[in-house]
Amino acid sequence: MTPASPTPAPAKTETSDTAGKGAAIDTGGLHVSDAIARACGLPRSDSAPKFDFDSATIAPEDRNILAAIARCLVDGALRGRSLALIGRTDPRGEDEYNMSLGESRADTVRRYLHDLGVGAEHVQASSRGKIDAKGTDEGTWALDRRVDIELATR
Repeated sequence: MTPASPTPAPAKTETSDTAGKGAAIDTGGLHVSDAIARACGLPRSDSAPKFDFDSATIAPEDRNILAAIARCLVDGALRGRSLALIGRTDPRGEDEYNMSLGESRADTVRRYLHDLGVGAEHVQASSRGKIDAKGTDEGTWALDRRVDIELATR
């Protein structure tokens, strides 16, 4: 994978998650903020968020959540609002590689939402790479490999 060009500064985001409380959703490879989950009436899910190691492929179980978010942005309670997608990786690997992989994960989700009718102007993808990774073994590294989906406040 080639190193990515610098990722634009992430959009300011609106989160209501405090101390792990709220309706936030963690799925196969996504973390959806509680503000989005509540506004869109998304079902609660407790599966561990993860992408496969060295992969930017959206898991089948994430496609339904992304479809519900797209419907909410196009025709629902969040019509006209914008999202920030933040790609993340586990701590293994070089900094540049992980920034690129995180960006690929966020961009894959951005393209999927676009294919479902969400306008490009309503989705900003960025990467944090391994900056906030906390994992120390395979089980916890899997939690680091995700895309966070938050409401943009700009």
